[in-house]
Amino acid sequence: MKVLGIVCSPRKGGNTEVLMREALAGAQTCGAETELLTIWDKDIKPCDGCLSCEKTGKCHIKDDVQEIYPKLLEADGIIWGTPVYFFNATAQAKILIDRSYALYANSNRLTNKVGGLISVGASLGNVGVWNLFNTFFSVHHMLSTDFVYGYARKKGDVNKDKHAMKASRELGRQIVLIAERKFQYPEEYDVAIYRFVKREHGIDNCVSKDRFTD
Repeated sequence: MKVLGIVCSPRKGGNTEVLMREALAGAQTCGAETELLTIWDKDIKPCDGCLSCEKTGKCHIKDDVQEIYPKLLEADGIIWGTPVYFFNATAQAKILIDRSYALYANSNRLTNKVGGLISVGASLGNVGVWNLFNTFFSVHHMLSTDFVYGYARKKGDVNKDKHAMKASRELGRQIVLIAERKFQYPEEYDVAIYRFVKREHGIDNCVSKDRFTD
């Protein structure tokens, strides 16, 4: 059992990383092997929309994301962590979400992995992060756990948020327990519904094509 924690903060040792370390410690209490992955020290480039991954199943951009793909595929559970920037996830988090298209366009390779989320905001904004990752987990056919949120602004302040600290540790345990129970999507639905309908019924999701009846 392996749990990967991805800290999508541009700040080294920030509040998100504090909570992620708590979550991974919780996973370890259930016997999981864990790995902390930080993004502040990585060279990651945005998706350029070339769509070549739809044919090859691989992203052509040569940067540190190429080393992240195998880690995503090897993990049984993936915890995403991001501070709130302008009422949503950081740009670094969004880049990784966009680049994950290479694991989705050709075949859903994150299916049945357990996904968790930790967000840290100064006041508002956590809900925007939740909405983004709800969509991410759904499209990838991942199994979503509870979300954890903390309140902090200055570096290290989240240590004072007793609820967030405890909830993060419980999230790590929850990730492992859900993964062990092996809840799974039906094999018949190997792609997202909109792709399934196009493949099985020949009806495109695009509004500019044949979605609507004449």
